[in-house]
Amino acid sequence: MLLAITWDVSPEIFTIGKLTLRWYGLLWGVGFLLGYEIIRRIFKNEKLSDSLSEKIFVYMFIGTVIGARIGHCFFYDWAYYSKHLLEILFVWEGGLSSHGGAIGILTAMYFYNKYELKKGYIWLFDRLIISVAICGACIRLGNLMNSEIYGIETTMPWGFIFKKNGEIFPKHPTQIYEMLYCLATFAVCFWMYWKTESRHYKGLIFGVFLEGIFLTRFLLEFIKNDQEAFEANMWLNMGQLLSIPFIIWGAYLIIAGLRRKLKIRHEI
Repeated sequence: MLLAITWDVSPEIFTIGKLTLRWYGLLWGVGFLLGYEIIRRIFKNEKLSDSLSEKIFVYMFIGTVIGARIGHCFFYDWAYYSKHLLEILFVWEGGLSSHGGAIGILTAMYFYNKYELKKGYIWLFDRLIISVAICGACIRLGNLMNSEIYGIETTMPWGFIFKKNGEIFPKHPTQIYEMLYCLATFAVCFWMYWKTESRHYKGLIFGVFLEGIFLTRFLLEFIKNDQEAFEANMWLNMGQLLSIPFIIWGAYLIIAGLRRKLKIRHEI
């Protein structure tokens, strides 16, 4: 047998009566709390009121959950949910899409900026994505605890045998790979905001985030198992197709941000 890590962790922490606490739900909560604390400190640095950071938490939570759920139902299993529309509301049964969550956040933040912040949409995301990156890392750890969304077979010594799913051969632990690139993106964007002047060049930090998350996600999909059967005959799977617009947007923001930086330096 090849060197591998046998993964047989229960997704449930404990059960009391009909109440079950799962690692996935706990890590979602931890991610949101960490994200809230980060954005609170950033807003304090920008001399914004605590009420604005409290309101953004509510907007973020609603936008993420609704977007992630609708995204999963529409992008990955619409053939089923189109005939069972009421079940779209059954979030507790599982089925959340990170791309749907991204769209939900983008939508929620449009209304947050329009009615609460009024500082500029891209200005907001240059700061908010630091929180989003750390939250994403927590969610991917939750995917690992659920033994879900892993990769194809591997001979690498860090391959995971997901016993709860009946696997007998090591698979790429792509949840860990995704958690690591979320952490790396968080570290880079955190450094850009706090240690450089990047926050003054609108869109630059946001663009780096989009490339760090979605370009890496696009490449990683080549070693991930398809989430749904319909993806089997696709040259690019659904996750890759949904990543392309974000990759293009990120490249545009980086180029525009660097041009602003050069222009400002030239004027000085």
